[in-house]
Amino acid sequence: MPVRNCASAQCVKLVTLGTSPTLGPYFLPYVMRHLHTSFPSLKLIVRDAAPLVLQEELLRGQHDLILTQLSVRSADLEVERLFREPLKLTVAKDHALSSKSEAQDVDLAGQGVLALTSTYVLHNQIVALCEELGANPRQDYEGTSLDALRQMTALNMGVCFLPALYVRSEVSPDTGDVSVLSFRKDRFTRSVGLVWRKRSAHKRTIEIIGTIFRSVARDKFADLLTPE
Repeated sequence: MPVRNCASAQCVKLVTLGTSPTLGPYFLPYVMRHLHTSFPSLKLIVRDAAPLVLQEELLRGQHDLILTQLSVRSADLEVERLFREPLKLTVAKDHALSSKSEAQDVDLAGQGVLALTSTYVLHNQIVALCEELGANPRQDYEGTSLDALRQMTALNMGVCFLPALYVRSEVSPDTGDVSVLSFRKDRFTRSVGLVWRKRSAHKRTIEIIGTIFRSVARDKFADLLTPE
């Protein structure tokens, strides 16, 4: 593994990683385990924030790199695309769509759709989908977490889209409080990547970390995530 080569002076021993709370808790534990085994000399400090906040903090030098939903637009930043993650349509157990395993575009017409706040890239993605399909983004409620979205959906306050990693971790197919459907045959996805400053002095270490992220996506979630 190339990770072993990071004993060289080109690699730093401490890296700060900013991550979105919609990603980190469901993906990073596997990365941390991999790092500890393959590269025990590297200490990774992880901090959570919403994607737009993460980008601002990265530009200010508060993080060495961030794991976030894309896209990120800045001439001062570099991006490595890692994978695409399906977004699952989620409805209340007593919703008219709950008996289906897969939803079509027409099923969203007229539906009230819950979303995260506008500090999340996912917010704009969901609003754009609503405009395309004639659904109604719920402007009277914007969630601050995926758990909050799921709980509001369980109360039949609207439907929502939840990332597949979250669904696998937090929603039981049999005893969960919501029903989860595929949408567009799981081709409605979000793009996830690593982002860092172009002038970063840690490029060799970031390259190693990126390799580990890709390895985890391939080895642990090959049935769920699509490499980019």
